[in-house]
Amino acid sequence: MPLLNRRIACSALSLVLAAAVSGCSLLPQEEEALAPPLVKPAKESYQTVNAEKGDIVVSINGSAYFESVHTEVAQFTGTGGRVQELLVSSGQEVKKGDVLVQLVMDDLDLQLKEQELALEKAKYNLKQVRTNPSTEPEVLQMAILQTQIEQLKYDRLKDKYDNKQLVSAIDGVVTFVEDLKPGDYVDTYQTLVIVADPTQLRLTLGVDSSDNIKDVSVGFPAEVRVSRDGQSSAFTGKVVQTPSSAPQTLNKDLAEKYARTLYIQPDKLPENVEIGMMADVTIVTKQKEDVVKIPRSGLRNSLGRTFVRTLVDGTKLREVDVEVGLTSSTQIEILNGLKEGDVVVLQ
Repeated sequence: MPLLNRRIACSALSLVLAAAVSGCSLLPQEEEALAPPLVKPAKESYQTVNAEKGDIVVSINGSAYFESVHTEVAQFTGTGGRVQELLVSSGQEVKKGDVLVQLVMDDLDLQLKEQELALEKAKYNLKQVRTNPSTEPEVLQMAILQTQIEQLKYDRLKDKYDNKQLVSAIDGVVTFVEDLKPGDYVDTYQTLVIVADPTQLRLTLGVDSSDNIKDVSVGFPAEVRVSRDGQSSAFTGKVVQTPSSAPQTLNKDLAEKYARTLYIQPDKLPENVEIGMMADVTIVTKQKEDVVKIPRSGLRNSLGRTFVRTLVDGTKLREVDVEVGLTSSTQIEILNGLKEGDVVVLQ
């Protein structure tokens, strides 16, 4: 190759290399990747409580209502009939002998009046015969028999008349009235009116299940509080009937009620207490003093275990099996596994 051509080739190669080097210097430089910041893990927090010593009380708390100990169910027993008039309403005070329901008489009132006059006439005639010294014995005997006959007629009509009226057997307050209107037919032994004695009251406390009151016995004391017109008063009473002491009955509804009801007799009724008023009742069934106890939310159950989680040195979680005793609505007695001051983690 001629010397000139070699020089030209070398010069061209030098230019290409220079351009390549220059081009690389014009490209942007990559930034170095930053290291991720170091984040300290958040400190886990727990809601805790210290196991403490104190008293624990197991009680039944609920709302009860006042009802009468003595009630009378008014119903026709002789015969039914059509209603002429309903004479009372719920909440009305009645006296013994007051008419509650009147059936259609079918002229019985007129017949009774006529027979009453016939009886008086027979009695008057008998009196005249007896005072007449010349009266024959046969005439006197006939007058006596006639008077007896008229008396029997009167008594029968009076019974029929009375059977057309339903009267109150006691002084009291009407607590139930069947929905009746004139012309309605009522059967014998149909409950039409219930009258309650407002001077003899007790408290009725019903529960959802008999298991809730199985530990209550007759004689247990009860604390009662009633409120009326912004005024509150407290008094005491005693349990007088439980499901186990309830009387036997063939009435299915009543038997079911007895199975879920406690009856409480107040020691002394406060003033202005009425049938149907509500009261707050507390009955203590069990209590112990100076026991280790924790809130119910601190106890855990899993796979047959009963345990708590404790916090040691403020950071270490530890599961401890425990034995429990009494359980109230808010607290649990711990017999074994914890001591006073142990830090318990709540759920």
